[in-house]
Amino acid sequence: MAAVRLRRLWLKLHRWVGLSLGMLLLISATTGILLILGEPIDEALRPTLYRAQEVGDGKLDPVLEKLRTEFGNDASFTFRPPREPGETLHVFVSGPWKGTVFFDPATGKERGRLGQTEGFFNTVFALHSTLLANQIGRSALAMSALGYILLLATGLTLWWPKWWRNALKVQTGFGFTRSLFDLHRVVGALMGLLVLMSIVTGVYMVWRPISAGVSAVAGSTPVRPPVIAEPVGQSRGTIDEAMDAASKLVPDGKVGYAQVPASGTQPVRIRYRVPDDPHPNGLTSVWMHPETLQVLAVHRWNELDTGTRAYSWIYPLHIGELGGRATWLMTLLSGVALIWMGVSGTWLWWRRRFICR
Repeated sequence: MAAVRLRRLWLKLHRWVGLSLGMLLLISATTGILLILGEPIDEALRPTLYRAQEVGDGKLDPVLEKLRTEFGNDASFTFRPPREPGETLHVFVSGPWKGTVFFDPATGKERGRLGQTEGFFNTVFALHSTLLANQIGRSALAMSALGYILLLATGLTLWWPKWWRNALKVQTGFGFTRSLFDLHRVVGALMGLLVLMSIVTGVYMVWRPISAGVSAVAGSTPVRPPVIAEPVGQSRGTIDEAMDAASKLVPDGKVGYAQVPASGTQPVRIRYRVPDDPHPNGLTSVWMHPETLQVLAVHRWNELDTGTRAYSWIYPLHIGELGGRATWLMTLLSGVALIWMGVSGTWLWWRRRFICR
């Protein structure tokens, strides 16, 4: 009798956690799948933004000068140089206007721009990472992740078979509802841990206190960016000079981003991907004074604190780039499985209410 009561408790907990947080999980899964496919869609819809055509010297300083003239010294700029032949230069702007400006990397001619939530990919990414609600959205996503852990634990408890020969069996002779119920259980049992990996890695990236906690548990001191004591105005050193100087300190690296801060106390950061770093954008950084280009610090990715260093593995694992095509496919399948469990679970709950009326 006690076992029956406990099973009913697990079932109620599983059902109501799914119904209360399931929509957030469905949004995460759906937008995650769309992000995997979204960049090619954006490129197909706006080829002039992503494909370069002209030839020139490829300097960044003229581009930075244009941006500063338009947005002022209170805006910061992050340059993403082309990583493949024929790509445009992307500059992420954070100031009075937030978004991405696209340039021909050779001539510095603007090809167009997209606001922070304009375009298919940007809109889906904002929904996926913050629910379009910034910190509140991140908190809600973290809560939904905890909810999924509870769903997985109760679901596996309810599924755990007495006879393992029937563990993955789907009944087909007792109607659609019974078949759907069995499929819901089987997919949850087979794909639950894979889905958990996607959810945990996603929350790790959007909820910063987790990485700080990992570093604390590991006993490693967080590596902080250098801070300039006295506020500075517009940088005197040029971005091209900064990149030339930084390249001598990381000769084996490929530039992922070049970050130029707004007026204040933030240094210029040149971010590299070195051969042994699994992060597609790289986490090795050269920090420089924005006026003098004095090197303030060099942080290689494998010398960072444990929680930050983990991003090198967690980010490519989450987006399906770590391990090649097989990991990409597993990431896609985990999103599909989560959608299936959410939709089928909701339908089964609704069907039960309809029958019991």
